[in-house]
Amino acid sequence: MAVKRVDFKGAQLSFSYTLLNQEKENSILFLHGWGANKELMKNSFGGFFKDYCHIYLDFPGFGNSSINEAMDSYDIKEAAEEFLHSINKSPQIIIGHSLGGKIALLLNPKTLILLSSAGIVLPKRFSVRFKIKLFKIFKFLGLGRFYTLFASKDVKGMDIAMYETFKKVVNEDMSGHFKDYKGRVVVFWGKNDDTTPVAAGLKISSLIKNSTFFEFDGDHFFFLDKGGVIESCVKTALKGKK
Repeated sequence: MAVKRVDFKGAQLSFSYTLLNQEKENSILFLHGWGANKELMKNSFGGFFKDYCHIYLDFPGFGNSSINEAMDSYDIKEAAEEFLHSINKSPQIIIGHSLGGKIALLLNPKTLILLSSAGIVLPKRFSVRFKIKLFKIFKFLGLGRFYTLFASKDVKGMDIAMYETFKKVVNEDMSGHFKDYKGRVVVFWGKNDDTTPVAAGLKISSLIKNSTFFEFDGDHFFFLDKGGVIESCVKTALKGKK
């Protein structure tokens, strides 16, 4: 593990990262989802895609990377670009899980591998909508400091900057970006994913013309023991794609 400090919007961010297969010319970037970190991605894919230099990165506020203030996906993407520039890497392939899928899309690589990606906004359950309305009332009354009473399990134990970041990224609709993406895409999903349902994956695949869709048994983290299978599927899917 290494740490790289980069300037971002007048402040410094510390990025925690790991490189594997550094002798390889081409590189592949692995981006984790909300609540995870680079180690989860490294444990899943470290033994595969051996023709590439692997870049594993903790997003700001996750793992051992720092965060100064709330960020949306566009901020995270810009910060990641600064980091990649600082280590002189321009990955040909980006694999992104959940939140990482959105950031991967915004980074616009030649080849995009999505694992239960976020970015499609589906209707919220009534209980979630009720919580949001109740929190807005508390905030109006000057009681916003009690945000933890309304926080989902995704932000339990996180500070206010991360809570505000979560509120920003959770409602971002990337449909237009998916539709405009011109590279090669392979989409993977878990059949029993209740965080980003299969319907979201099918919509993403339909929006991107040059995409291939694979569905596996499992939940939002279906890919944890499928690194080799995913590598094989990617090689097969990309044959003949320009």
